Amino acid sequence: PYYVDLNQNLFLQASLQSSDSNLLVFVDTCVTSPDPNNFNTLTYELIGNGCVKDPTYSSYYSPHSTVARFAFNSFSFVNRYPSVYLQCELVVCRYNDYSSRCYQGCISRVKRNADS
Repeated sequence: PYYVDLNQNLFLQASLQSSDSNLLVFVDTCVTSPDPNNFNTLTYELIGNGCVKDPTYSSYYSPHSTVARFAFNSFSFVNRYPSVYLQCELVVCRYNDYSSRCYQGCISRVKRNADS
């Protein structure tokens, strides 16, 4: 566990341990929930499909493509629940594969008209 106060900045780093130096790590989705077993019902999305959803979310430069660094500010969830859990989905791609998910960035979903 990591103990945090309201409005405290949280800095995170995810690193890929591999002998292949031609890989890239991309943070696709990060969601918080008061229930470690349910990230669907009562959640708060920090980043989704590569799109930043929380105004306090920031990504940070890393000198290594296999390391993703980011931060966000704690929020009102902290006052309402004794514990809040974070679940992130990361994507690993080949470095310089510009057709890969890592290079697509934010993918906003377009809703279709269900009338016809």
